[in-house]
Amino acid sequence: MSIIKFLSSKEFLKQLGLAIIAIIVIGFFTLRYLKYSTNHGDFVEVPELKGKTLDVVKIEIDDNDLDMVVQDSANYNPNYPKYSVIDQQPAAGSLVKENRKIYLTLNPSGYKKVGVPNIIRRTFRQAKPALEALGFEVGKITRVNDIGLDQVIEIRYNGEKINPGTMLEKTTKIDLVLGNGKQ
Repeated sequence: MSIIKFLSSKEFLKQLGLAIIAIIVIGFFTLRYLKYSTNHGDFVEVPELKGKTLDVVKIEIDDNDLDMVVQDSANYNPNYPKYSVIDQQPAAGSLVKENRKIYLTLNPSGYKKVGVPNIIRRTFRQAKPALEALGFEVGKITRVNDIGLDQVIEIRYNGEKINPGTMLEKTTKIDLVLGNGKQ
C-alpha cells in the first residue's frame, strides 16, 4: 500500500478525526481546570499599610488573604512611629492574587549608631564636615585657653567628655571645646 493511499484511506481519516476530537476535549477540560485552580480573574486589593504597626498590619493581611514578609529595617524615619511600616511592595491599591506575599520595610527603633570620628587637635573647619558627613550635628561651641586657635580640644555629649569611637545615634548634637589661641 502506498503512502498516498494510506493517507486517503477511510481508517486513517477516522483515526485522525478521533485524535482531533480527543485533543479538543482534553484542551477544553484542561483550560477549565486551570481557570478554576488559578482563580482566574479573582483579585484582592492591597491595603494601605504605611504608618501602621505590625499588629494592625497582621490583622489587615489576614483579612485580605495575603501573606507578609518583613524585610530588613531601613534608616530611621522620624515621621513614622517606631516599628511601623514605612514601605510596602506591591503598592497599596494594586490588584493581586490571594495568598500573595506583601514585602514590608519597617522603621527601626531609632537612628543607627555611628562611631564619633577622631577630630581632636583638628581645626573646626576640618571637624565640622567630618561630623556632618557621619550624620552628627555640631552643638554648643565653647572656647578655652589653648594655643591651638579653633582646634578641637575636647568632644562633649550631654555635658560630658567623650572619646573618639564612642557610638552615638545619627543626628546627635555633639558639643565642641575649641582653643582660643591664648596660653
